[in-house]
Amino acid sequence: MSEPRGDKRRESLLKACRGLPHVTEDVKWGNDLVFSIGSKMFASFDSREGVQFGFKTTPEEFEFLVSRPGIIPAPYAARFHWVRVESADAMPLENAKKYLEASYRLVGSTLSKKMQRELGLLYT
Repeated sequence: MSEPRGDKRRESLLKACRGLPHVTEDVKWGNDLVFSIGSKMFASFDSREGVQFGFKTTPEEFEFLVSRPGIIPAPYAARFHWVRVESADAMPLENAKKYLEASYRLVGSTLSKKMQRELGLLYT
């Protein structure tokens, strides 16, 4: 099966973000569609269209990802281990979805224990 391109790829990634529990979305800085958990961002897309998107990752994954063609340190957020995927060829769709889900979990784990409990992210 071939990879979806352009708008279909973008819609698939947006759907993956929207399908995660307790996610909110809004437009920030005039043109970035941002997905958050507990008011903390875990993914961003250009709100107008296109295949570029960004997400938070671990320091180890950050180093690995930015060494790959088509993935760069995210402007203004690289110090927080955010990357930007600049082309569809840089990452297969299924990997992109896995990284977005991992970003959601990573950011969710930084929420207060109280907020994690309220959102059902903490099971202790």
